[in-house]
Amino acid sequence: MDIVYGINPVLELLEQGSGCVEEISIARGRGGGEVRRIIELARKLGIKVSFQDRREIERRAGPKSQGVFCTCREFRYSEIDEIIENRNKEFQSDLVLVLDSVFDPQNLGSLIRTGLFFGANGIIIPEHRASPVTPAVIKASSGAAYRFPVARVVNISTSLDYLKEKGFWIYGSDPRSASGDSTPAFEGNVGLVLGSEGKGIRPLVRAKCDFIVSVPGAGIMDSLNVSVAGGILLYLASQKRRKSGA
Repeated sequence: MDIVYGINPVLELLEQGSGCVEEISIARGRGGGEVRRIIELARKLGIKVSFQDRREIERRAGPKSQGVFCTCREFRYSEIDEIIENRNKEFQSDLVLVLDSVFDPQNLGSLIRTGLFFGANGIIIPEHRASPVTPAVIKASSGAAYRFPVARVVNISTSLDYLKEKGFWIYGSDPRSASGDSTPAFEGNVGLVLGSEGKGIRPLVRAKCDFIVSVPGAGIMDSLNVSVAGGILLYLASQKRRKSGA
């Protein structure tokens, strides 16, 4: 089973009612309103709560656990078709987020949370040379990883071909591109590709993109953190995709 640690991630999992939490462990003497809320919700949901020595908590969950962690059912990756079928009812088209070699678990977790917030269908990540969904990712997503489909594929380029066969337009984000569109149309079903933290989208993946988009700045820095740029583009896409009157 996976371990999710930290007060807020554990609390959010319980409040969301994701059904993934198996057991909660709390350091003896750990108090506060949020901890009491965790205990209250766990009891309502019939989830076991155990109290342990803080050293045991830190041995299992690490020194940044805040004295609280929970064990969850093992994370299950989705298939691409499951993601395509997972359209948010508030939107008239699909959006699949595709990450090309994002290594930082914090960025992956943040993009999962942001993708869920802006109503994307799900996210595709590569099996190799990228961060998988780990407890650190689940924590960074505040538990959103259990509510947002994630597919892990052998080949990103092949997956983009498959999305195209299913009627998707592929938009690649390149902050360094002088020709990148800063006001993308995001028409129809969208596959939004974000590259790695340092090198961006790889050439073979870029060649599969129908459009290259960018987030223009004031020229003081050359690029944004991938999770920040992704958040801006997901927001812009959500405005284009939303049903009129929704």
